[in-house]
Amino acid sequence: MKATLLRSEDYTRAPWKNGGGIFTDIADAYRKDAPQKNWDSLLWRFASTPIVAPGPFSHMPGIDRLQMVVGGRGLVLKSPTQEFDEREPFTTVRFTGEMEIVTALEEGPVEVVNLMARRGAAEIDLVALREPGTRLLAAGTHLVYAARGDCRIRLDGEEFLLSHADTLKVELAAASQLALMSGLAVLGSIRPVG
Repeated sequence: MKATLLRSEDYTRAPWKNGGGIFTDIADAYRKDAPQKNWDSLLWRFASTPIVAPGPFSHMPGIDRLQMVVGGRGLVLKSPTQEFDEREPFTTVRFTGEMEIVTALEEGPVEVVNLMARRGAAEIDLVALREPGTRLLAAGTHLVYAARGDCRIRLDGEEFLLSHADTLKVELAAASQLALMSGLAVLGSIRPVG
C-alpha cells in the first residue's frame, strides 16, 4: 500500500476542454509513452469544478464520466435523449464524454467532483461515504476526498485526518479495508483494465 496526502493548496487549475470554466485538478494519470500530457493521453482524472451558469459540457470522445454535486443543489444534466438528476447532493451520475449535455441550475451555482477515465483503460466508481463504517477496497487507485469539512479515516489500522478539500491517494496492490470514522468523504476508485 502506498498512501499520499494531497493538499488542496497544491492542486492545479486548468481550463475546461471547451474553455467554459476552470477545473481544479486533484489527481490524474497519463499514458507513460505519451510525448505530452493532454486530453489525448489522459488515462483518468479526478477533479472538482464550480458550475455557475447553465451551459454545454465539453465533448470528450472515448471518456467515461462520473459526477457528483458536493456543494449547492438543484443540478440537472440534459441530453437529447435523457436527463441526469443531481438535484440532491452526493448523488452519482454516469455518462459518456460523447453525449451532448447542457446543464440546468434550478437553485443556483453548484460545486461538483468528476472522475473520468479513458474507456477500456480503467473501470471507475464514485461514491459518497456519509456514515461511519467500513468497506473493502479492491486493488487499484483510490481517492478519498474530504468533501465537507474535515474527515478521519482508517486504512489497514493506520489513521489519517483530512482537512477540508484534501485528498488521500491510496495505491493498492491487494484488497484493503477502509473505515470512515468521522466526517463526510467522497471515494473515487480506479481499477486498470487488463
